[in-house]
Amino acid sequence: MTVMTNVLTTNRLTLRPWRVEDASAALNVYGNAEVTRWLSPEMDQVSNEAAMRLLLQQWIAEAARLRAPAGRWAIEHTADGQVIGGAILLPLPPGQEDLEVGWQLRPDLWGHGYATETTHALAAWAFDHDVYEVFAVVRPGNTRASSTVRNNGMHWVGETRKYFGLDLQVFRLRVADLDAAAPASAGPPGRD
Repeated sequence: MTVMTNVLTTNRLTLRPWRVEDASAALNVYGNAEVTRWLSPEMDQVSNEAAMRLLLQQWIAEAARLRAPAGRWAIEHTADGQVIGGAILLPLPPGQEDLEVGWQLRPDLWGHGYATETTHALAAWAFDHDVYEVFAVVRPGNTRASSTVRNNGMHWVGETRKYFGLDLQVFRLRVADLDAAAPASAGPPGRD
């Protein structure tokens, strides 16, 4: 069993394991209600740096127990080392069979393509570990996230309550979906 969270890189980003000293930067993400309101499982807005340090300690401990390719990463700008968000590749409940790919970014950095870079780096990491598909789960009404996952090449596969007991839209990404020539994904019927 391989247990570790590797460092992953894109053109502009480095995805690396979280450190407790990332608390201040992480609070700029997870202390923002515009970020936490859409998370699954549900997560309260982190109220202060001490609470963020405690949460990071929990995430670091959790990541140490995960089997590759699963993990939790801090997302940082490679050029200046500034932490701008977090990323996950985690087993989805209840069966832990499906892997969820996800990202959370500072709202002032939305719309710059960082979610796409992060998603593709995590998907490539998973596919290199004999995973054949990854999933994103999006709350209905989160049009920004559902647009982003479709722009990432993910395809809508349905809605479910099986993950986290929440109504969620499910999107899937397979190896062939990373092909730039693949057709774009449509959204759920009757929705954007």
